[in-house]
Amino acid sequence: MLELKTPGEVAAMRVTGAFIADLLTDLTNRAEPGVNLLDLEKRARDLIAERGAVSCYWDYSPSFGRGPFRNVICLSVNDAVLHGLPHDYTLRDGDLLSMDIAVSIDGWVADSARSIVVGTPRAEDLRLIDATWHALDAGIAAALPGNRLGDISAAIGAVAAEYGYPVNTEFGGHGLGRTMHEDPHVSNTGRAGRGLMLRPGLTLALEPWFAAGTDKIVYDPDGWTIRSADGSRTAHSEHTIAVTDDVAQVLTLPAA
Repeated sequence: MLELKTPGEVAAMRVTGAFIADLLTDLTNRAEPGVNLLDLEKRARDLIAERGAVSCYWDYSPSFGRGPFRNVICLSVNDAVLHGLPHDYTLRDGDLLSMDIAVSIDGWVADSARSIVVGTPRAEDLRLIDATWHALDAGIAAALPGNRLGDISAAIGAVAAEYGYPVNTEFGGHGLGRTMHEDPHVSNTGRAGRGLMLRPGLTLALEPWFAAGTDKIVYDPDGWTIRSADGSRTAHSEHTIAVTDDVAQVLTLPAA
């Protein structure tokens, strides 16, 4: 069931999104060789508590997880890409770190993710991260009123194909608003002109994620962390957006 948001509700989601953008920037600046993932988790908890926000991840118990999830951020390293459970791991030079977080402020949710290289980057890792950002930009550009959901998916998938990366369809974007996951599901590949017609007030989290060598995934024994099945590196980028009468608004940007 879709819930279209009013301009005032979209504005409230933008407040949450700006907080998330600042939080991710803070963690990006702290993610250096020698820093433990649990230190980043603690910093995220502290920032959330200081803002009076509510984590959408704490106690999250979906069908695919071995829950409940008892952290406030997903931290995934190298071949891990989604739902990375923060644990006692010290970041090393060249690690590829993906950070994904969703919180609620005053009852309105935003969700965002970014991947970074810790320390010295490898060209192939930067290319993979760039591909997810370019795919995200393409998906956002396709989120126009009168277009269909398949136009977003097709735009994301076309960028993956251009870069030569396979696309997994088990996990993708989603609606959000009062809760972290609402209808509809947004696949990271699809056929243009198909699916739900986009209308102003529809709010979506678009999140292209690619593995360099495969579209298959495996789970860690923790029941949460998802990795590429072949051990290849992974990257993940995500913004919360709102469909408007014109171009889509990105809600997970720093406040002006």
